[in-house]
Amino acid sequence: MKQKLSIGIILVGLVALLFAFKSGLFKSSGDEYADQKLPKVVDYNFHIKPILSDNCYTCHGPDANKRKAGLRLDLEKEALSELPENPGKYAIVAGKPSNSLLYQHVVSDDPKQLMPPPDSQLALNSYEKKLLKKWIEQGAKFDKHWAFIPPKKAELPTSERTDWAQNEIDAFIMEKLEENDLAPSEKAGQHTLIRRMALDLTGLPPNADQVQRYLSNSSVDILELAIDEFLASPTYGERMTQVWLDVARYADSHGYQDDSYRSMWPWRDWVIHAFNNNMPYDEFLRVQLAGDLMPNASKEQILATGFNRNHPITQEGGVIQEEYQSYYVVDRTNTLGKGILGLTLECAKCHDHKYDQLSQRDYYEIYSFFNNVDEKGLRMDAVQAANQKYFADAPFMTITDEETQGVLSFINKDEGKDVKVMVMNDSMPRTTYIFNRGEYDSPGEEVTPNAPEIILPFSENLPKNRLGLAQWVTDENNPLTARVFVNRIWGMLFGNGLVETSEDFGVQGSLPSHPQLLDWIAKDFMEHDWDIKYLLKKIMLSATYQQSSIATEESKKVDPDNKWLSRAPRFRMSGEIIRDYVLATSGLLNKEIGGPSVKPYQPPGLWEETNAGGNRGVLTTYVADEGDKLYRRSLYTLWKRTLPPPSMSIFDAPNRDICEVRRQKTNTPLQALALQNDVQMLEAARVLAENTITDTKDAEQWVTTVFQRILVRNPKEEEKKVLEEYYTDALDKFLNDKENAEKLIAQGEYKRLDTDPAKTAALMLTAQVIYNLDETITKE
Repeated sequence: MKQKLSIGIILVGLVALLFAFKSGLFKSSGDEYADQKLPKVVDYNFHIKPILSDNCYTCHGPDANKRKAGLRLDLEKEALSELPENPGKYAIVAGKPSNSLLYQHVVSDDPKQLMPPPDSQLALNSYEKKLLKKWIEQGAKFDKHWAFIPPKKAELPTSERTDWAQNEIDAFIMEKLEENDLAPSEKAGQHTLIRRMALDLTGLPPNADQVQRYLSNSSVDILELAIDEFLASPTYGERMTQVWLDVARYADSHGYQDDSYRSMWPWRDWVIHAFNNNMPYDEFLRVQLAGDLMPNASKEQILATGFNRNHPITQEGGVIQEEYQSYYVVDRTNTLGKGILGLTLECAKCHDHKYDQLSQRDYYEIYSFFNNVDEKGLRMDAVQAANQKYFADAPFMTITDEETQGVLSFINKDEGKDVKVMVMNDSMPRTTYIFNRGEYDSPGEEVTPNAPEIILPFSENLPKNRLGLAQWVTDENNPLTARVFVNRIWGMLFGNGLVETSEDFGVQGSLPSHPQLLDWIAKDFMEHDWDIKYLLKKIMLSATYQQSSIATEESKKVDPDNKWLSRAPRFRMSGEIIRDYVLATSGLLNKEIGGPSVKPYQPPGLWEETNAGGNRGVLTTYVADEGDKLYRRSLYTLWKRTLPPPSMSIFDAPNRDICEVRRQKTNTPLQALALQNDVQMLEAARVLAENTITDTKDAEQWVTTVFQRILVRNPKEEEKKVLEEYYTDALDKFLNDKENAEKLIAQGEYKRLDTDPAKTAALMLTAQVIYNLDETITKE
């Protein structure tokens, strides 16, 4: 009897424990989400949709081919409707979690009932389950995807702290800081801010004379003065173009196996021209998408459409013309999606998008806008390819001397040499079909040009061609275009956008860290006529941008990734900016604007190793340029798709096969080796050392002068002492080993100055040390 009673007590205890676990009265020590506070109001877009997207949409989302149980959770009407395969039952019953099969399956202990199924390797944590429950209790309110709702200006948040904010941006930042018990950092020093602004707006460091002039100015607006001068510099256009080339997948070769030369650089000259003239962003997009279709289109407007022809083009024998022609249209469609709309349109090429409300029909309706170009899948025949007579695939425009003296005066062309550039020309009307499973040779239903209604209905007043598409893209009611661009500008300045996945504003993309701020800036940008320079200046004049990058222990603990921007970011500069920085501070930089691409130093034999054998033209063997061409900005470095410039690839540059809007960030030993051993780096250090020795008679000032030239500030006493000791040690070694000193200073093609080899080599190595400092290659 006692044994039975004991067993009964144990069973009752187990049942009580189980009830306690399920009720949340007893929390497992391993449940890291158990104490996470629920928001007062559960928001569908920011709390619920990410849960459903990550865990449910694969089987219950937009893709009809993968949908199970007839349940679709991404649309309110269908999610709240009676289940077709379970009459009388509902996945979601507003206000009643206990009657909602979605919630019941999510919290089930039965592996056969549990959702997501255990074999999916997906699972909701306790906090996500509580969110779902509270959301249903609060009425299960659905909203349109946040990025598809046109941005509006919210009222500026108020704060008890009134001594920090410098403009509207700071009000939104402070709100998030206070929510996370953080305080902003102090304002960075003037030296730091001037260098930061110069790098952000010109891609080059300020020179010592500029800095001295700004700092000696008693005006309280010296930072605004510096911003205005940097924005007015021709180097501003080069800096902004460098970023746009990744978006536009610009290259100087066609790609694919043979990868021969193309002359698209005049289009790059146009981009520099457009940025320097502060062309409004909406116009900048319209002329690139459809300049050729504008009334009485000018040569400049037609040239701008080279944007659409930057895609790879095959020159290989045996290809099927129609297949590759479809690839080119696909590329233009995908580039519009990723580069301008911030959407993964390509996911709807073969089937309905699995996560976003974009159907396969939507994809091919956009595709049809780009499908009327009279181009061939194969660039040229074998004879033409061998002779390399043609550097542009039809349709193309020819740029003559006369035009570069007139309407196209911004193009830096050699006199007497006409240039052919690929552009758009809708002279081949085609019928567009939905390709079954995305296969060009399996046409299905016919479609006509249109745009996804979920984003913005395509007005009947718009022409059904690329010009109409361009007008739809830049319509102020389009919820994506301005948001995507201002987010990318924010990412350029801060390292990450307010939406980290700047290429994907869809359901699977990151949620904005500061949604109201993103919308405010986007709306403000449009209200100021899509003025890019205004946008940059607005952000740079904020207290948020002007913070110090020094992280306190508290901010590193609470916000290790600096999501809430309690400090300025620190991140390594791009490969292009690092190289240009070294050229500029050494005195080597050739400041010529525009023109054909050039070939600086590159390890020998690389092109030969990757050459497929069929390419017998100018891209078969790499022969470096000579003279000033070696020292052009990295923007002008020749870009071969099958082997991009190695000094750029090492620092995470893409190969430009497809549109890229966000480079990956890595930190590898190869990067350190490149900074220490690349010929261009060694030559720059040598030239800087020679110039310093020649121009500065006081040898005791040499190390300080080199430091000032590179870092645009005076060294601290400790820094100066360490570097001078290093220089002295190196000098002692080279005085006893002049042969190695001669070998070291022989680096590079730039002319030698008549300086002492041992002193030059020692100061050269000292400059190398400074060039390799974290402070030198980091924007902070």
